[in-house]
Amino acid sequence: MTAVAPRAPAPHPRRAVRTGTSRRTASFALNASILATLLAASSAPTPLYPHYQDAWGLSALTITLVFSAYSLTLLLALLTTGSLSDHLGRRPVLAGALALEAGSMVLLASADGAATLITARILQGAATGAATSAAGAALLDLEDPLRPGRSALTNSIAPVAGMAAGVLASTLLVRFSPAPAVGVYALPAVLFAAQAVAVAFTAETARPHAGALRALRPRLALPPSARRALLAAGTAVVAVWALGGFYSSLGPALVRLVAPAAPQAAGGTVFLTLTAAATVTVWLLRRTAPYAAVTGGSLAVVPAGALALAGLHGAGLPAVHGGAALAGVAFGAVSQGALRMTLAGLPAGDRAATLAASYVLSYLSMSLPAIAAGAATRQYGLATATHAYALAAALLAVAAPGALAAARHREARGREARGREARGTPDGVA
Repeated sequence: MTAVAPRAPAPHPRRAVRTGTSRRTASFALNASILATLLAASSAPTPLYPHYQDAWGLSALTITLVFSAYSLTLLLALLTTGSLSDHLGRRPVLAGALALEAGSMVLLASADGAATLITARILQGAATGAATSAAGAALLDLEDPLRPGRSALTNSIAPVAGMAAGVLASTLLVRFSPAPAVGVYALPAVLFAAQAVAVAFTAETARPHAGALRALRPRLALPPSARRALLAAGTAVVAVWALGGFYSSLGPALVRLVAPAAPQAAGGTVFLTLTAAATVTVWLLRRTAPYAAVTGGSLAVVPAGALALAGLHGAGLPAVHGGAALAGVAFGAVSQGALRMTLAGLPAGDRAATLAASYVLSYLSMSLPAIAAGAATRQYGLATATHAYALAAALLAVAAPGALAAARHREARGREARGREARGTPDGVA
């Protein structure tokens, strides 16, 4: 007679729920850390730019080209791979992108001139573009119904917190490390390799489906609601990301111009001020209405530019840092408000592509004006370029509230028309 093996006890329902919740929490934390580390690595070279200029005799234009090589490649990656994780799944896209990111860190650490630096930044931009949209979409997939809005908030705060952490670590290494140009990239390389391995042990949050090759064709696909929101906030987004690009690429040179006797490590502190202020602002305004956040952030751009110019005209580094702090407030308020407007009510299948489109506008606004500022600095000097930059950002910021108000008016009229149609009331009849 055959013995019957005893049946294993069924898992307790509450224990299964706790296990599932723990895995979702761990996956959420991993994807948030990926976003933060990606942006930390993107900003880490900023305090090193004066070191590279002194060591290799680079011009301000070359420095902005190094910065923009990353941003423009990231844009191309977003246009081609932005929705790839919707088709292949989040895990394979993230694992491949993180491995490439680790390789770019190794190349940056071994750079011996502008050509190697630009090549490494191109690889970094490609990896970051593929990974940010996939990690950001995974955060939205893991939204907790009991904590609505947490995913959009994390998508807003993780990048700026990462940039702040990257600049801070790089600034400290420039000040105290005997080999900062190597040490700055060693820790991110290890972290990216570890994250690539960790991703393999997470659950897939997307539903892979056919069309991956077709998705690689450069395009911007936005649902109508996201398109309207991005157009409404677009002027403000351009203004604040342009300021971010200026401080990230030319901030150290501005510090040198205003305070020639300041130590080399002080160059990165101005961008640290901006990113730290942006991080705090995103957190403080997390429950503020998105339209109000974008409008208020736009209005902060004008005094931010005025303080930066005051620093050039005798007020010194305190004014420059005050301007950077206000620019950070504007950056944090506009970025998180615009993202919340754009992502509101999106179905799962549109998340990665919409995030990619949002990042395209942001990084285009960050890189192209920075290249123009670098060219203007070479031709007319940094002081003149800074005046022109501040004026252009202020004009965009002043126009932003009008664009938002017009969008809200159109939205209200659309709701009113839909209400009349539902009631069967003809247009023009109260």
